[in-house]
Amino acid sequence: MRRPISYFASAIAIAATLTIAPAVQAQDDTAAADAEGLDEIVVTAQRRSENLQDVPLSIDVVSGDKLSAINSGGGDIRALAGRVPSLNIESSFGRTFPRFYIRGLGNTDFDLNASQPVSLVYDDVVLENPILKGFPVFDVERVEVLRGPQGTLFGRNTPAGIVKFDSATPEKKGGYLKVGYGRFNSFNSEGAATIDMGDQFAVRVSGLYQRRDDWVDNIDTPDDKDLEGYRDFALRVQFLATPTENLSWRLSGQFRDYNGSARVFRANLFATGSNDLVGLGGATTDFDRFVTRADGINFQRLKTYNATNNIEWDLGAVTLTSVSSYWGGRYASRGDIDGGFGNQFAPSQGPGFIPFSAQTEDRVPSLRQLTQELRIASNNDGGLGYQAGFFYFDEKLRIETLDYGSPQDVSADAIALQDQRSKAWALFGSVNYKTENGLTLQAGARYNDDKRDFVASRPVDTRPGFLGFGGPVANQFSKVDSQVLTWDVSALYPVNDDVNLFARVARGYRAPSIQGRLAFGRSNSVAREEKTMSYEAGVKSEFGGIARLNLTGYYSDTEDLQLTAVGGASNFTTLLNADKVTGYGVEAEFELRPAAGLEFTVGASYNKNEIKDPNAFVAGCASACTVLDPQRTGSPGIFSINGNQLPQSPKFSANWTAGYSAPVGGGELYAYTDWAYRSKIQFFLYESTEFSSDNLLEGGLRLGYRTDAFDIAAYVRNITDAEEAVGGIDFNNLTGFVNEPRIWGVEAGFKF
Repeated sequence: MRRPISYFASAIAIAATLTIAPAVQAQDDTAAADAEGLDEIVVTAQRRSENLQDVPLSIDVVSGDKLSAINSGGGDIRALAGRVPSLNIESSFGRTFPRFYIRGLGNTDFDLNASQPVSLVYDDVVLENPILKGFPVFDVERVEVLRGPQGTLFGRNTPAGIVKFDSATPEKKGGYLKVGYGRFNSFNSEGAATIDMGDQFAVRVSGLYQRRDDWVDNIDTPDDKDLEGYRDFALRVQFLATPTENLSWRLSGQFRDYNGSARVFRANLFATGSNDLVGLGGATTDFDRFVTRADGINFQRLKTYNATNNIEWDLGAVTLTSVSSYWGGRYASRGDIDGGFGNQFAPSQGPGFIPFSAQTEDRVPSLRQLTQELRIASNNDGGLGYQAGFFYFDEKLRIETLDYGSPQDVSADAIALQDQRSKAWALFGSVNYKTENGLTLQAGARYNDDKRDFVASRPVDTRPGFLGFGGPVANQFSKVDSQVLTWDVSALYPVNDDVNLFARVARGYRAPSIQGRLAFGRSNSVAREEKTMSYEAGVKSEFGGIARLNLTGYYSDTEDLQLTAVGGASNFTTLLNADKVTGYGVEAEFELRPAAGLEFTVGASYNKNEIKDPNAFVAGCASACTVLDPQRTGSPGIFSINGNQLPQSPKFSANWTAGYSAPVGGGELYAYTDWAYRSKIQFFLYESTEFSSDNLLEGGLRLGYRTDAFDIAAYVRNITDAEEAVGGIDFNNLTGFVNEPRIWGVEAGFKF
């Protein structure tokens, strides 16, 4: 304990001297350019509108110019990775199944019922299933990233933190239209409009349409381009009624229809003995992201839909809020898992050695999520304030996994089924008290009751017996439940008008999980609930109205951390609990606006985490990779993960932006650049030479001219065309997948 705390204190002292900092922008781009100095950043991290500087949390915001730049070129939710300190987002499913990590805590599980310790909240509704979490980012006021446990006010599995999206509501008048065209025949369009229907009624309609041609050439087909294209359509309609001054009712619905190719996996992407990317001809050829070899059927289809009813009733002393929501979806994804063409038994194979062909399809034929939240909150600005409420969650999920004997088969040799029913309810409350000298004390608690019933089977299995799968599997039943109290205590003290000190202690929790990918295994696995204690302290400061520096240091201790051993020779996911995982680090955000039209931001984080469990062992890679961990005595191929950094967790990350605008005519010329860096990461629980990625630096540039009504710009994303692996497939060869290529284009927008 002494060493982490000592390091934690030293790191705060060092970082406090640096001008390191964040990704926060003004709500209105043109107004920000015309004004000199900082704008107040309003957040709703505590279920009420507050100045970010007055919230005793480690929190960051993406909005304005930065959000516009990130979304240029059709960027999806993964484009937020690294744009906020301590945040990483990746996916082996591309645009449809993002996996989130905050301060290193996340889950690499690729199954469609995977539980994550980072919760995604969209318009006050928690989204549990992974296929819901990739909903496109459009007509959004801001994205808030709350680091550390957030269980007091937000439901469902938040020990690592929350990524929170707040859509523009019908209260925002006017609208916009934006159209762009870019590389690979990319077409991106989005727009929104508020329609006033008298003093008491308004409707806001928002939509997005994106498409991109296939740009990866599969040289084993006659077509010129075959893979990585997509078409994505999303729509949001909100109806707002304010029959009285104190009552508002907002009914909203959302829909998404996605059709594209599954993620391109590349066989033997890594050179044996290193993580260097190699070409189709092996270690002596240069990697080319525009070509691949694959012999399997490839597609991905997703439909999700939602209806939410939000009622707020201001009774004077208190406000009552009810949020009722339904989310549903269907999903199908089929890809070439071995990442290549042929195998050792076929007339030809490649690239490299392919032990056997692997072709699977994952489906969610039905998903239904119901949530209900009721809460009461005091309306006073000073003295004693409070919030209290009730939360209910009900999810019904069916998953189908199909394994095909040959890459072009349309009838599966094996079919595995999973049916999951999850129910949870919680009572929560918090109180805060602001003294006359400005000291604010806050405490909250939440009682969580979670239940999950799960059954998995393999009713069909005609695969040859020598493959070792053993034929069909009867129903395997599992059930878990837990009742846990989570809480937090925090304080914020204003040293003066420009400097606030804060400290927070919080207990987080993730409900127990069940996994049963029986297309390849024969039994379910279960992970107990995990519990996190988090300690953080920091300073939030402003200087002369032109600079802002926020600095946080933290230490966390997680018991029974849920981990997922993925892949291996059986392509099976297995849950396990690590006895303990500790983490500590520093996060800093800095913003400077020294003159009208000129702005700089920098953000940085250091995150060190360590698995502490001498009895935690996992199978090493199925392919010929170089495992760096010690092997368990007498157990070939089984390795200790004790002492390892968590997967997909870089120790260092940084982001920075710079913007400049100059008045011209009735508008302004502007330039805006944004960059994100992360250090080396491992892809799996075990450490290996091949299944890892060295540091990655990606940047973007946007040049344009704008007025109060028009914005015309040219953009480039991944401007240096950096090529780096961002994930791996541990199955039968050194398979991996890489980051997005350089995208450039033009965009025109109109506000009204």
